[in-house]
Parts: sequence; C-alpha cells; structure tokens
Amino acid sequence: MRVVMLCSSVYSETACAVAVRLADAGYPPAGALSLSAFNRATLLRKFSQWGVKRVVNYARTKLFSKSTSNLPRVQNEYLQRWLTRGDFVFQNLNQVANVYSFPVAIAHDQNSPRAIASLKASCPDLIIFTGGDILRKEVLAIPRLGVLNVHLGLLPQIRGMSSPEWSLLNGVPVGITIHFMDSGVDTGPILQKYEYSDLAHCKSLADLRHRLIAFGVDKLGDVVTALDRGTMMSTPQCDLNGASSGDNQYFVMHEWLQERAAEMLAQRIAPLTETVHG
Repeated sequence: MRVVMLCSSVYSETACAVAVRLADAGYPPAGALSLSAFNRATLLRKFSQWGVKRVVNYARTKLFSKSTSNLPRVQNEYLQRWLTRGDFVFQNLNQVANVYSFPVAIAHDQNSPRAIASLKASCPDLIIFTGGDILRKEVLAIPRLGVLNVHLGLLPQIRGMSSPEWSLLNGVPVGITIHFMDSGVDTGPILQKYEYSDLAHCKSLADLRHRLIAFGVDKLGDVVTALDRGTMMSTPQCDLNGASSGDNQYFVMHEWLQERAAEMLAQRIAPLTETVHG
C-alpha cells in the first residue's frame, strides 16, 4: 500500500514521528507534501493555539537549541521513541526522508494545481494528514482509500479545535479518533476511536495534548496495517448512534475556559497524588 503524507511544516515533530511509525509498521511513506515552514495560515493558527511564547520556544528548539547531552531537544517528549535513532534525533522531515528514501515536496497551498499534480503523481492508496490547509474535494478524491486524520477527541461528540479541553469541560471521555476526512470539519467516516486511560498521570493541559498526540501516532500504525489487510471498515458518523449528533463543532478556547479545563484535569490527578502520598 502506497502512503503519502500531508504536513504543516517539515519541522513538525508529529509529521516526523508519523513517518517513522509508518516505516516501522512496514509502510514507509512514498512521499510527503509539506507547507512552507513560514506559511502564514499555519503560523497564525499556531499563534492562536499556543501563544507567542510557545511558538518562539518551539522555533528555537528546532533551529538552535541543544540539550545538556548535546543532542537536539524534543518538544514533545512522548514522541522521543520515534524521533531518536541511537545518538541522532530527527529535527525535520527531510532528515527522516533521507533515512527512509522518500521525496519531500514543498507547497504554498496543499489545494493548488501544483500540489494536486504532485499528489496524483505519487499514486497514493492512502494519504495521512498531519496538518496544513483545509482540504478541498479535489485533494480528498486523490487516494484510493481516502485521507486519514487523527483527531484529538472522540467523534462525533467533540469536533473542531481545543478538543482535549472541550472534552474535559463537557464531561466527554478524553481520547482520539482516527477517521477519513471529508468536506466537513471532523465529520468524515470513523475507523477507530480510542479512549485515553492514563489521564491521572498528566501534568497539565499541554502535557495531556502531547500524550494524546503520541497516543495517536502509535494507534495510527495499527489502523494503517488493518486497512491494508482489509480487517477494518469505516462507519459514517450519522450511523454511529442511529442518527446524526448535530453540530458539536468547537473552536479555540478562551483563557478563562482553559483555566476551568485545567482545574477539571487537576481533579483527575488529585486522587492519584493522594494515593501516592497516603
């Protein structure tokens, strides 16, 4: 099965980890199409989600920073097992591509005619989306099986952005959903949902998000394998409970709501802390 990746940046740790996870599962990418690292839409989205300080720190980590062991630092420690090869740490997708022998193309728009031509030339059976533009139907129709996404929330209950935080606020179990993308926002057919069972060990909302990303990378390899073997089928979201669940799309969360979500996460952590110190 030929797998191609769509990425928001060659410096994306998630994209690098996904490429390695796929290769470890026996499906090294046949190619990758990434947005420019300085893509305006991506930067604006990261600034709104992370804030200026986190974006600057991430850029410093990727471009300049070394750890005390003289190895490049990894922002998401839970991706370390895929990003580290002996004494070497993958810092960008080009380095991963050199090891696993696949081409990386750069596009200013993943929906542009040039990007579409590049994707078609790769003849993908499956496209893995790790970030970037809102994809149009022309792109979604290219792969034989579809475009796969890992959503950091359980669908159809939690769609959109800040999914872990909205899950906590709405009393929905925290987890991930691996689904095919369609023209809606997180409305495509679902392949598999996984609840995250280690919530009590999370140190913060950022730590929770990092854990969920790594959890999704790991499960993605299993799903791709099952798709290739024909042992997994997707289910339309409107059929999961016998009817459509309505519009449950959420957006970037305001700071005071993030504080409430952090408090709810802390309540999950407290019992474990009391047990350890009791």
